[in-house]
Amino acid sequence: MLRWILGGREAQGSVEKSSVLCIGEDQPKNWFTELQVLKGHFDIVRFLVQIDDFRCASAGDDGLVLIWNIETGERLQELRGHSQQITAITTFTCNTGHTSHTLLITASSDRSLSLWDPDTGNRVQTISDLQSSVKCLLVLERLCMWVSGGEELCVWSKDFQLQCHRQNHSDTGISALIELPKNCIAAAMDKEIVIYRVTVSTDSSVSVAEIQCLSNHHDQIRALINVTDGLFASGSHAGELILWDSIDWSIQSYEHILWEESQSSAQAEIRLGAPKPSEMSIQHLSTNGKLILAAVGSGLYVYSVLTKTVVAYRKVAHDSNVLHTMLLSDNKLISCSEDGSVRMWEIQDLPLPAEPASSGFFGMWTFGRSNKQTGPPSKKVMDVPNIRMLELTGDLIGHSGAVQMFLSFKEKGLVTCSTDHLLILWKDGERQSQLRSLALFQKLEENGGL
Repeated sequence: MLRWILGGREAQGSVEKSSVLCIGEDQPKNWFTELQVLKGHFDIVRFLVQIDDFRCASAGDDGLVLIWNIETGERLQELRGHSQQITAITTFTCNTGHTSHTLLITASSDRSLSLWDPDTGNRVQTISDLQSSVKCLLVLERLCMWVSGGEELCVWSKDFQLQCHRQNHSDTGISALIELPKNCIAAAMDKEIVIYRVTVSTDSSVSVAEIQCLSNHHDQIRALINVTDGLFASGSHAGELILWDSIDWSIQSYEHILWEESQSSAQAEIRLGAPKPSEMSIQHLSTNGKLILAAVGSGLYVYSVLTKTVVAYRKVAHDSNVLHTMLLSDNKLISCSEDGSVRMWEIQDLPLPAEPASSGFFGMWTFGRSNKQTGPPSKKVMDVPNIRMLELTGDLIGHSGAVQMFLSFKEKGLVTCSTDHLLILWKDGERQSQLRSLALFQKLEENGGL
């Protein structure tokens, strides 16, 4: 197993000794057997965004944006301009004729927005002296505009000109934004999801109007994602997962994730609206259109969009809260945590002896638009069909601080960022060995042999 190699941090004993989580020194299903440490930041690195097939940008609390080549690990550009931490970053693709050029938009606590060219490192546009800092960014490609969210919702043109804005009625401001069909936007504000519609008039003037407020969550919304063209999902601090229709914004499914430990046996009950034995916050949601992967506390839960049922879960997947997740395929996924680890998982049919499939506690999916959710009578977990388990197949331990997020470049590798100020580029050791051998043979041919 890859050990703690940075920062002098000890390997976590509970993970090493656990019969469930320990996968031993040999990890045949873990192809990330090489790593490269990328240095350049001097504070927490919170964001990673993919620019193209071989480049990514990193940003964080030092106000820097660094551009990296993930094939070589080379730092290509250093974007300086913000005086305080970066609060949001996204790509913005400009189409000119038959060519397209990807730029970066950043927001900072210094109450400014900037447009960057990652090829040259130049700041193309900047907006300063905003009323408040921006928490999230959203590009509306269909309209060739972009949106910033914070204490107010602002719509901007591709030339960084403010088109229109609306003040929020929530003290907490907008924490997440997604694009919906028919020029609509969903904005998460505390416990509510507000639906806005952007309208472009015949004279090219732009307006934004609030058309619906969804108040079905009972606690702060922590995650908001598009699932398919017709569905989006939200997750709350109280463990509520709601699947919404993207057109009429009706509730398609409601899941309240709770669990309680049985006093006498491994059997536990599934209840909805039961007393609160343990509420678990949904920190992150990811999807491949077929499944939804929820990071709930230190656990992972996989839901089928088609059947509206729990497919697999692990109540304790990490030692601390899971911060970021990704579905690599229908049966493989990856997660990272505050405990500094990055873990690879595989959905399998047989339950683990140390954590049987009957040891979870879930709510059932229910349907309707009402704020008051009603569910079926209590039901044993073993009565729920097709519950599977998550097997740990890879443990990537290298960071000495909480891993904030990661980006997958498929066969090229995996990039992680952390509170330890570092990025780590994890690579397929076998593939890298083959590439090095190929490069050596090519060099020998060019030099006419040894």
